[in-house]
Amino acid sequence: MFFKDYKVFETDLAGRKLSVEVGKMAQLAGGSCLVRYGETEVLCTATMAAKPREGVDFFPLSVDFEEKLYSVGRIPGSFQRREGRASEKATLASRVIDRPIRPLFPKDMRNDVGVVATVMSVDPDCSPEITAMIGVSVAISISEIPWDGPISGVSVGLVDGEYVINPTAEQREKSQMAVTVASTDTLVAMIEAGANEVPNDVMFDGIMFGHETNQKIVEFIKGIRDEVGKEKVSFPSNDPSPELYEAIKEFAIDDVRAALDTDDKRIRDERLKPIYDAVHEKFDEAYPEEASKIEDCLYKLQKYIVRRWLLDDGKRVDGRGIDEIRPLNAEVDLLSRVHGSGMFTRGQTQCLSVTTLGPMSNAQMLDGIDEQTEKRYMHHYNFPSYSVGETKPSRGPGRREIGHGALAERALLPVIPSVEEFPYCIRVVSEVLSSNGSTSQGSICGSTLSLMAAGVPIKAPVAGISCGLITEGDRFMTMVDIQGLEDFFGDMDFKVAGTKKGITAIQMDLKVHGLTPAIIREALDKTYAARCYILDEIMLPVISEPRKELSKWAPKMLTTKIDPDKIGDVIGKQGKVIQKICAECDCKIDVNEDGQVFVSALDLDNAQKAVFIVDTIANGPEVGAIYKGIVTRLMSFGVFVEIVPGVEGMVHISHLDVKRTEKVEDVVNVGDEIIVKVLPKDEQGRLNLSRREALIEVEGLTPENEISERRPAPRRDFRRGRRD
Repeated sequence: MFFKDYKVFETDLAGRKLSVEVGKMAQLAGGSCLVRYGETEVLCTATMAAKPREGVDFFPLSVDFEEKLYSVGRIPGSFQRREGRASEKATLASRVIDRPIRPLFPKDMRNDVGVVATVMSVDPDCSPEITAMIGVSVAISISEIPWDGPISGVSVGLVDGEYVINPTAEQREKSQMAVTVASTDTLVAMIEAGANEVPNDVMFDGIMFGHETNQKIVEFIKGIRDEVGKEKVSFPSNDPSPELYEAIKEFAIDDVRAALDTDDKRIRDERLKPIYDAVHEKFDEAYPEEASKIEDCLYKLQKYIVRRWLLDDGKRVDGRGIDEIRPLNAEVDLLSRVHGSGMFTRGQTQCLSVTTLGPMSNAQMLDGIDEQTEKRYMHHYNFPSYSVGETKPSRGPGRREIGHGALAERALLPVIPSVEEFPYCIRVVSEVLSSNGSTSQGSICGSTLSLMAAGVPIKAPVAGISCGLITEGDRFMTMVDIQGLEDFFGDMDFKVAGTKKGITAIQMDLKVHGLTPAIIREALDKTYAARCYILDEIMLPVISEPRKELSKWAPKMLTTKIDPDKIGDVIGKQGKVIQKICAECDCKIDVNEDGQVFVSALDLDNAQKAVFIVDTIANGPEVGAIYKGIVTRLMSFGVFVEIVPGVEGMVHISHLDVKRTEKVEDVVNVGDEIIVKVLPKDEQGRLNLSRREALIEVEGLTPENEISERRPAPRRDFRRGRRD
């Protein structure tokens, strides 16, 4: 056989065949495999640089989830007709894969590692993200890269009260939650969840259900590794020598401990600066070969102090109790002309969220590999450098900003009203003004305030809170509302958002290999109690429910439904009719293929007028209705009047005035605006109007001569030269 090392490994996952092919594709990568799950196929590779990168104090891992539109039989919609920057969903998939694999690499390794998952074929019933996560685990496991894996990942749904592993597209539509669970052979390594207000017990059992399934796949991957895996290579450790660390610890521990003992991040940073200077002055010359690792030692020293405080003394850096939340504040209506604004402050973390409402045509168009083509509710998160007291130019949102925005979006999406209830496109932007931990959860709280202030009828208010973790052997301690230092030196950032009824979103970041069920249960319980406190004591006293009226600066949106066959009449040739309506009513009109019409205008009267015109065009004018129309043509027997764009009727000369009319020019001219009343259609279905009847009804004029009951004179068809 041409590919002598080619092997195929197969197993079953949720009733569908999962196969892993190695030895055929991308053989120059450190580890590679093609994973087939149903008809979803993803090529996964993992490669490590031969030498460590100089001058870095972190493990340089990159994870890329590459969407190829050929995988769904589509040509990219960009000008260049090729894939460009990663889509938001591709970035989120990269983060979901990154989080469970990163803690399993040696922390002191500085060799670049690149992981790439290229989606080559997509079966809507078999998630490419889950397929990629399993494939990446295989690729790293069989490579020479040092790693404590493997891991496995599955998606858990809740359909008709039953847990479902890797639900199909149809099942996902009905599922009450979408939970991605990644596991090692013993621990839960990552949780990413969106849910429709699911209770803690239901969520916990779903996580455990996914964890059990993962164990079988982990054993499957171990079998592949044992058969075709390469021997793991050694690497030069970047850890400072124990002698240097102990010397710095003895020299600076008391000063560092005193510097950290404050609830103000600015004061802490100011106190640490002279300590860093003093340590460098003393040890740079004494340890010239390890001078670059002195700050690593100071980082380890701070971590040691914070963890000892927590584990041994039950003390937090800012003096709070283990389950005590920092001082909180909530405000609304901070900005004058926006549609809605809310600010949430937790200690030195402060998030300002702004809501903007727009017509449905403002929905975001998506050009990705899944079946979602547009997004009506958008949440964007910005993290400027000044929020942490630094100076750095803005370069657009990075992966972190995209991830935190998506988390807030996922948390609030279950309470956003349907388009039938609230026919608006909704965008919320969270500006992080100050950051000292848990900004993503602060943005969720601020956004709830902003949405309610804007008058968006959300189903229930949502709050978010994070739970931290410190572990040592079998010991562990969780604490609510972690600030920056506890996040940096702790082992977990377990973010949970939800209503009082249940969970709407979870995101878990770990620095250890995984969590036990006991830790997960405790984190869920603590975050529930904390978010109920935030809702009842802080947020709802400021604004208890969504406002009944929108801001005067927000567009007023009305909808109507017309026969799809009449869409062409409403739009008109080359769009002339709909353009005329928009100009006349100072509004914007969007028409869907199913006949749903959305009208938006700053002035409610204009929006109502536009809806009235659209209904008139689609359904015909109602007999007896009064219209204000424009005279378009004069004839000897009467005049033609356009009552709405594209709808024209005739006023017979006998119905032109309350008194006898000899010539139509004596009463009206082309371009005049007149009121008319709709008469019953004639035998041929033509629209007849009466100015006389409108004047009598609206202005109360008295007719000089009663008009005899007779039909209007026949119209002349000038194109054919004969009478109708």
